[in-house]
Amino acid sequence: MTVLPPRATSADALREAKRTFLKRRRVDMGLLAERLDISRVTLYRWVGSRERLLVEVTWSLAEFNLAELDGPPRRHHGAERVVRLAVGFLEVVIGNPGMAYWLANEGELAMRLLTRHDRAFQPRLIRWFRRVLEEETAAGLLNLPADLDEVAFIIVRIIESYAYLNLITGREPEAAHAEAVLRLLLR
Repeated sequence: MTVLPPRATSADALREAKRTFLKRRRVDMGLLAERLDISRVTLYRWVGSRERLLVEVTWSLAEFNLAELDGPPRRHHGAERVVRLAVGFLEVVIGNPGMAYWLANEGELAMRLLTRHDRAFQPRLIRWFRRVLEEETAAGLLNLPADLDEVAFIIVRIIESYAYLNLITGREPEAAHAEAVLRLLLR
């Protein structure tokens, strides 16, 4: 009986794209299909487009890092939890070599995919911070005189502003600068 090697799946495509991204290489659909031993047509059917794949790659990395930052034991609560999560996430984004490579080589595409509401990354990040705000509000540890959806949106926009500062102004991003602004917002 001949045992056939396992066929690649859409999960394999995401995993391989993440590896490529983290190795500071361009996620090239042709090379990715070749490495997975599938056709480009199959790859596009699985992921939709290169842009959608890049959003999934960056979101899966973001979601992992946010979970790590917010994982047990939870040391902070209320506004401090939100500030620590936002600043910690910003530090991860700024310090990620794959992200730095992508921003340096495809900055306009990266900003479009990560900062526009119609591209799926930003709405997920807003929902993630909205959930944290809800948890802290429900626990009686945070009382904001504004709509939580709007506050979550502003938190994400602050993160974006500092993460992409180099592309926007030419200045090097520094997460610590966002901290004071976030504290002001959440007091």
